[in-house]
Amino acid sequence: MNRQAQAAVMFLLGAALLHAGATDLYLRYVKAGLRPLLLASGAVLIAAALATAWYERKRGKAADAGRAHPGAGREAAGHTHPEPRVAWLLLLPLLALILIAPPALGSYSAVRSGTALQKPYAYGPLPAGDPVPLSVVDYASRAAYDHGRSLHGRHVRVTGFLALDRAGTPYLVRMALNCCAADAQPVKIALSGALPPVLRPDAWLEVTGTYSPRLTHDPVNDGPIPYLRVTTARPVPVPHDPYDETWNT
Repeated sequence: MNRQAQAAVMFLLGAALLHAGATDLYLRYVKAGLRPLLLASGAVLIAAALATAWYERKRGKAADAGRAHPGAGREAAGHTHPEPRVAWLLLLPLLALILIAPPALGSYSAVRSGTALQKPYAYGPLPAGDPVPLSVVDYASRAAYDHGRSLHGRHVRVTGFLALDRAGTPYLVRMALNCCAADAQPVKIALSGALPPVLRPDAWLEVTGTYSPRLTHDPVNDGPIPYLRVTTARPVPVPHDPYDETWNT
């Protein structure tokens, strides 16, 4: 792979990063807050590729001049060395980014990982409305660590995907991110009450219900998993951002 080919690969990789950052594709790899860095990285790669191509073209013209006038261009022509073939491996992440859009982590990962629920520093007031829209993390932390004090007498609406453990216990789950999908960990809510007759793992549900004081522990890491008493549940499409970033804020 010569320098011009390397510049072309760098340009394509930068363009792929810009495409991912300009669409929702990047959400399959990193959390939403890293979008500006992803776009900046793509722009830097494209600028570097264009600079490399310009430099190589200028050096090529100097080499041609040296061949036409050996005495004047010997120093400009210099010596060239073949680049290692391993450089072609740069194409692999590019092809993976362009051709493969990995699905978001789902029930398979959730039931094999312990809940990542953490006790927050404080609890803000619940938003207005009935039912109250809450994230899986918000409901789980209020129910597990605040003993549902702010949830009493309120209906809540929570969205997540279904996961079933080996005993068939249904959980409503969102995968929480620190940085990227590689470090995603589940936060789980156990469900009781008016559940759908057919529970399909990885199906996304919007669940409305009320606080339940019942609490269980994750068999993987013994972390707390609170229950939600379901009154209604309906299937919903996969959200544009399937991950939840609120657990570590």
